[in-house]
Amino acid sequence: MMRLLQLRTMASAAGTKKIEFFYDIFSPYTWFAFEVLMRYKKHWNIDLELKPFLLAAVAKEAGNTAPMLVPNKAFYMGKDLVRCAKYFKVPLKMVENPHELVLVKGSIIPNRFLIATDLLYPQYLEPLSRALWMEVWNKDEDFTQIEILSRAGLTCGMNQEELSRVLEHMTHQETKDRLKAHSKQALEYRAFGSPSIVAHVGGKPMLFFGSDRFPVLAQEIGEKWLGPDPDDPEPKL
Repeated sequence: MMRLLQLRTMASAAGTKKIEFFYDIFSPYTWFAFEVLMRYKKHWNIDLELKPFLLAAVAKEAGNTAPMLVPNKAFYMGKDLVRCAKYFKVPLKMVENPHELVLVKGSIIPNRFLIATDLLYPQYLEPLSRALWMEVWNKDEDFTQIEILSRAGLTCGMNQEELSRVLEHMTHQETKDRLKAHSKQALEYRAFGSPSIVAHVGGKPMLFFGSDRFPVLAQEIGEKWLGPDPDDPEPKL
């Protein structure tokens, strides 16, 4: 009986598909993709790795332009994000000044906060990512400010000592190097934006961009797509 259980465990592990999720909380569409993958962790046989990266660096190296800097795209996004938020069941709200977010604030500070957290307390990376998205894309707060970072850290469950260690570790070279490494790795996969989802099947990486490629991703990894919320009794396929 024990041998049978071991064989089943080995078979299950062998069939597990590795998925790397390269993301920047700077991106509102990435929040949708993030929540979908979090919901599917218990439904798909996947090993999910969260990898914060710097979207500005990746986009620049890839020759990409921020959608909000293209007038027609910016106009489209203002309406499309509202529709997508409803579809994906994510409490996103439009920020008052998206151009300031893109051109002035940037995301290097919150991304270093995420990286430092992952290095010291990886168990908080998922809830902290969500908490930071809530701060900027729900409450329209400045996530480059220590006060906002601290609130997100406490919201995700950190105690004061853990929070202090993370804030201090943000300035360490290890944190900066890890963020650069994630960005470089995404570029090696030919990424150009966020989210960049890399699925490894049969030893080969496959890149999927955006929050609307899940039916195709499911097809390629041999899993079933049940809509944006697989636990919904009436799924939206």
